[in-house]
Amino acid sequence: MSNFPDFFRYGYRVKKELGSNRAGGRVTYLAVDLTTLQPVVIKQFQFAKSTSRWVDYDAYDREIEVLRKLDHPGIPSYLNSFHTADGFCMVQEYKNALSLSVSGNYSPDEIKQIAISVLEILVYLQSRTPPIIHRDIKPDNVLVDEYLNVYLIDFGFARIGDGEVGISSVVKGTLGFMPPEQLFNRQLTEASDLYGLGITLICSITNTRSDEIGNLIDISYQISFKHLVPNLSRQWINWLTKMVEPKTKARFPNAAAALRAIPNTSICSPEILFSQPKIEFISTRLGEKLTQTVKINNLAPETHLEGVWEIAPHPHDPQIQGCHSWISLQPTTFQDNHSECQITVDTSRLIAGKTYVRQILLHTNASPEIYSLDVQVQTAPITTKIQKLPYGLLTLLFLFALVVTWLFTMILNVVESGSLAIGGFGASTGAAIGLEIAAWILTTAGAPTGATAGAIAGVALGFLTLAMVWSGVVATPEASASTGVVIGLVSGIMAGVSTGTVAEDLVNKRVSQAFAVGVSLLATAAGSSFGLGFTVGFLHPFVMQVVSGTSLALIAMLLYFPLKQIRSITAHRKSERWLIKP
Repeated sequence: MSNFPDFFRYGYRVKKELGSNRAGGRVTYLAVDLTTLQPVVIKQFQFAKSTSRWVDYDAYDREIEVLRKLDHPGIPSYLNSFHTADGFCMVQEYKNALSLSVSGNYSPDEIKQIAISVLEILVYLQSRTPPIIHRDIKPDNVLVDEYLNVYLIDFGFARIGDGEVGISSVVKGTLGFMPPEQLFNRQLTEASDLYGLGITLICSITNTRSDEIGNLIDISYQISFKHLVPNLSRQWINWLTKMVEPKTKARFPNAAAALRAIPNTSICSPEILFSQPKIEFISTRLGEKLTQTVKINNLAPETHLEGVWEIAPHPHDPQIQGCHSWISLQPTTFQDNHSECQITVDTSRLIAGKTYVRQILLHTNASPEIYSLDVQVQTAPITTKIQKLPYGLLTLLFLFALVVTWLFTMILNVVESGSLAIGGFGASTGAAIGLEIAAWILTTAGAPTGATAGAIAGVALGFLTLAMVWSGVVATPEASASTGVVIGLVSGIMAGVSTGTVAEDLVNKRVSQAFAVGVSLLATAAGSSFGLGFTVGFLHPFVMQVVSGTSLALIAMLLYFPLKQIRSITAHRKSERWLIKP
């Protein structure tokens, strides 16, 4: 046998109990209208309950008075009322929906839609003449169905026009959801219901139960909820904070104003992920422009990321209106959950061989509002374009020429027994021929630069031999000259091949052909002059001239690149007075 009351004679059959406050004598049932077969809600006020009072009955009477005048899809309609032996019953339209206090787990966009729907209902109530103030907005009194349709129920404490607030109705509201002016029985305004709605939304966003809302309210009635939702967007934080301001004048004046001010963004703020935590540029040549791309992704679903890029000011960077002196960003603004920004640095205004660190800032609608990325730029050193000579290889060529000249000069001196002048003439002739043979060998071996060096040396030595004959410095007895030719031929071939090989290697190291031939010939000539000096003596007038001439010319060529580097560095350092410091 059912324990539900029998309302058959009134045209209703009870199916189940929806809720109750038996201490106050109030029970709510789901029933069926036997005429229309439609589900209805029956609210019963039981007179026989010892703790119930007539002021509780007044709440039903007030609700009927209010509901009779209302026609809105978000407010269940008043249908009927009747008296029974146990009390008074009010019949209301049934909505298959759950209250916010039991449903929960709504997405950010769904909570936003719930807020808009309740505000639209309040706009309707406040547009009535006189306006209606609900006075008991809380999660239990906001229903949401599976299609996200929102309904506002329980108008038992509603005030029509300028009616006063009775203390009995105040204490029956849920503490924490009543604005301070209602709690202290002061004049209510259209902003009063906004407080209850703001607290209700905070409960949904923070997953706070209705009976725990007091934990978020301090002694000055300020609501502290930001720490519970760190990803809540700042627009919604500001809007909710204004909704629950303790002072009436600090809130929105009415529901219409609150609805107009509702943020058009998602409740949750975007969550930013950068493709890299730091941007590093390494320049390989002076004045180079470098570009990198940083990607920004929004990881928070149902949110929309917006951002503005900015280069943080630096005391060493000149202030130029509208742009940065050496860093550029493209684009500077975006409205997309997946975006890219190209960062370009111009090193032409930066000091060579230095490290620069700057910051770029991203202002967003996320939390935190400002993100920073370090940009590190390593500029190219000045010496990157200076050519270096293989001094070790040239030293070996010098020593080889010295040893060969000294050795064959000693042999020639012994063989000719004092006829060094005549034998030297023959050796010079043979050496000239040997150098030309060496040039032919190098050409055949595919070393054109080396062949050029050998040929030039042979021609030069040939002219030197002719000069010796024409000047009458030596006579040319056949025996002595022929011995010198043989010795000179062998030494010429060896010196020519070694000189040409070094010249070819220098060209392969990207030294110019003219410089490679010149420095190789001078290294060989200087080595040969020193070898001759060790045999004949450095005080010999001819030897002194040859040693001095070849040595000074070789030193000049060896110092060419270092001196060029010093001049380049000096010139660049002077120009750096006008460049930007790190």
